[in-house]
Amino acid sequence: MKRMKVYVYDMPGKFNKRVAQRDMRCLMHMFSIEIHMHLFLLSSSVRTLNPEEADWFYTPVYTNCDLTSFGLPFVKYMPRMMYSAINHISTHWPYWNRTDGADHFFVVPHDFGACFHYHEREAIARGILPLLERATLVQTFGQLNHTCFKEGSIVIPPYVSYKRILSHILPSSTPRSTFLYFRGAFYDVDGPQGDYYARGVRATIWEKYRNHSLFDMSSDHPTTYYEEMQRSIFCLCPLGWAPWSPRIVEAVVFGCIPVIIADDIVLPFSNMLPWDDMVVFVREKEVDKLEEVLTSITIEEVRRKQRTLSDPAIKKALLYPRKSAPGDGFHQVLLALSEKVPHSSSMYRRPGQASTLNWTAGSSTDFIPWEI
Repeated sequence: MKRMKVYVYDMPGKFNKRVAQRDMRCLMHMFSIEIHMHLFLLSSSVRTLNPEEADWFYTPVYTNCDLTSFGLPFVKYMPRMMYSAINHISTHWPYWNRTDGADHFFVVPHDFGACFHYHEREAIARGILPLLERATLVQTFGQLNHTCFKEGSIVIPPYVSYKRILSHILPSSTPRSTFLYFRGAFYDVDGPQGDYYARGVRATIWEKYRNHSLFDMSSDHPTTYYEEMQRSIFCLCPLGWAPWSPRIVEAVVFGCIPVIIADDIVLPFSNMLPWDDMVVFVREKEVDKLEEVLTSITIEEVRRKQRTLSDPAIKKALLYPRKSAPGDGFHQVLLALSEKVPHSSSMYRRPGQASTLNWTAGSSTDFIPWEI
């Protein structure tokens, strides 16, 4: 890894620690990598206490800790919180204003990244927060040619509990007697016809294959979910509200070949991991041919993909263990950041040059100072 230094802004507790203390559930859900990345960086050797020698500046903002009773983040507060955080660093330190944030990175592990909404239509309508125009976004969302995915973003895995993974591992000799496995929603309560949620993909799968002998599918959430993955050859990974989900990571870790149905998805660390050698891609418009696609895959190809999935280094790269070690997800993020340095001198504003950022763009509620 190239020599690199990261300065971690010391933010008021209302942006991170105090928010997390209000609801400890935010430490474990799939969006919680924004918290775990902060904790990792605080003790990492790349951290510098001297901002003048920093290659990157990191702002620890926990936007996913204001949760509903169902444990889902309140998306309406996210832009307001992020805007306040950027306003804070731009008025208390000189570094944001030198580059308009071009040497800053933010972890935004939301359904549609910095568009801050879980419904695609609303996310597209909102767009990426204008103040993040020049910053590097480290996010779980990745889809080519999408309003919410800008060039230069780093796509990372969502958070999956490493401890929980370890507690469910079966012997490697466990036979895989299930052809295809899926547990999850097929419809949304607000769209019972299924034509909007998952762009109709999940509803189509259920309507056509729910009684198929090769397809073990249900909307139940069994306690043996991880064990059943390890007894399956293929694990269905269709888009939901967003194209990504922890299911992809879980399938890889448990050696179940992910069947990804999410057009133009950008997978985590796509330039570092051999995704084509370990997953099956099915176009959304061809979901009604799912059986034909999967049954046409030869035993030799299945075994090749399983051998790739069995590589411990691949599994390690997708997880964030409490005791971090080279090669894990945290270090993959650092590697991706290091490939972007040294920065070009052209990113710095010239003396007297005005900011290119639009500080007034967005909803009026975005500009209300963040308080808890």
